[in-house]
Amino acid sequence: MRTLLVEDDEMIGRSLRQALEGAGWSVDWVRDGGLAQSALDDGGYACVLLDLGLPERDGTDVLRRARARGDVTPIVVLTARGGLEDRIDALDLGADDYLQKPFAFRELTARMRAVVRRRDGAAQSLIGTPALQLDLGTREVLVAGAREALTAREFALLHALLERPGAILSREQLEHRIYGWGEEVSSNAVDVLIYGMRRKLGPDAIRNVRGLGWRVAAA
Repeated sequence: MRTLLVEDDEMIGRSLRQALEGAGWSVDWVRDGGLAQSALDDGGYACVLLDLGLPERDGTDVLRRARARGDVTPIVVLTARGGLEDRIDALDLGADDYLQKPFAFRELTARMRAVVRRRDGAAQSLIGTPALQLDLGTREVLVAGAREALTAREFALLHALLERPGAILSREQLEHRIYGWGEEVSSNAVDVLIYGMRRKLGPDAIRNVRGLGWRVAAA
């Protein structure tokens, strides 16, 4: 899944991006509030990790503006500000969770999975249809009762499709969800990925709608 990391500290940002990518997330990293606002305007993120003390525009302002315009992307605040009023203010402004630095990376990723599940309307870790389900906790797909392991990009692709079973996603929409900024994407990258997924899940698991894109059956 694709996440936006908003962190101006070079060492923390580089370490977090490396760890998140190693855990299968596609990461766009920006270092100030202005760039964060632009990235959020573009959309396509499963989750945002937002520092509060940022140059150009404070993180609280980024959060306030995002919620004011109706952006429901899950936002986890990561900050050194640990006071009670800071936590209350961020949560009241619309943050989905709040984690004080320093923190354990495993706790961070667990909280990220939790806010994504809540956005998807799932208290449990499974989303999808009775025939095809995605386990957000283990990053596996369940098809016909059997579990299959997924690569990071396979997981991102299925997550995008299973958020709204039956909805058609275009090539551009899928690329936007799977790949981060600056990644070179070949013209047939999505086709190759879907071809591999069909070999794992069956030829009808992901259906092509000619001229429009791809979808999974709603039921």
